[in-house]
Amino acid sequence: MRRMILPAAAAAVTLLASTACGGQDGGGDSGGPQKIKVGAIPIVDVAPLHLGLDKGIFEKHGIDLEIQNTTGGAQAVPSVVSGEFDFAFGNITSIIVGRSNDLPLTIVSNGVTSTGEQGADFGGVVVPEGSDISDAKGLEDKTIAVNNLENIGDTTVRNSIRKAGGDSDTVEFVELPFPEMPAALERGDIDAAWVVEPFLTAALSNGATEVASNFVDADPDLSVAYYFTTEQVVNQEPELTDNFTAAINESLTYADEHPDEVRRILGEYTEMDSATIDEIRLPRWPTDGYEKPAQSIADLMMHDGVIEKQPDMDKLFQ
Repeated sequence: MRRMILPAAAAAVTLLASTACGGQDGGGDSGGPQKIKVGAIPIVDVAPLHLGLDKGIFEKHGIDLEIQNTTGGAQAVPSVVSGEFDFAFGNITSIIVGRSNDLPLTIVSNGVTSTGEQGADFGGVVVPEGSDISDAKGLEDKTIAVNNLENIGDTTVRNSIRKAGGDSDTVEFVELPFPEMPAALERGDIDAAWVVEPFLTAALSNGATEVASNFVDADPDLSVAYYFTTEQVVNQEPELTDNFTAAINESLTYADEHPDEVRRILGEYTEMDSATIDEIRLPRWPTDGYEKPAQSIADLMMHDGVIEKQPDMDKLFQ
């Protein structure tokens, strides 16, 4: 069984003991929009959040939204628990790890969902041009790069290998930032890399071959990340929670129905060039049916020893 890595959870426990959370910026008492901070990594996945701000959706729901960039769920979890952020976008594995360690995290809406299409998802495992690896089973005994260890990448990649009939325990995962993976592939430092957009499109354009759609293998309707807060915010700020949930759901629907607007807004908050924006695969942003697939990830995390106990999944969702 693999060792559980919980630094973010431990830090968040300390913060929770000493800090109140929820709506710290005020603004609602005067009858005007309530100022809130939402943490989100600046990637394709959070286009609905930026569109909601751009289109006045949050303002319509009584929210004065400030988006603060994060590096991912490992930063977002303690920042939400401490009250630095009222809500945040975070991957499901980070949220489950926190909840399994008794952090009062609560998911209030979907974040981003797989396309459900093999070979056409917004994330996948790629091998360099000329590699003899042709499928997930071929990843046995290989070195694979992921952006964070013991997280959504290696958890789902192991599952893809097992589903293809391979032995996932023989794989060595190494941690690399997404932007460094293409060069590492070309140098032969790694045998494969798990990448998401826009790095997936970039890798394929450079001759790489996609050998696994790991999100789809886990669950065709897999929601990779969610917007979450704490039980304290839900209980102490029910109107704010309802307003935020309504606003983000409207924003998710708008993004799903307006892919051209998604590509436009990507040029405003990411560093992608226009050619890349036009080519990347977009995910889905549904507003229902996203709770059940989270159990698939919890089961995989238990199997791999990322968590020692199953969290109460009913309490995880508002």
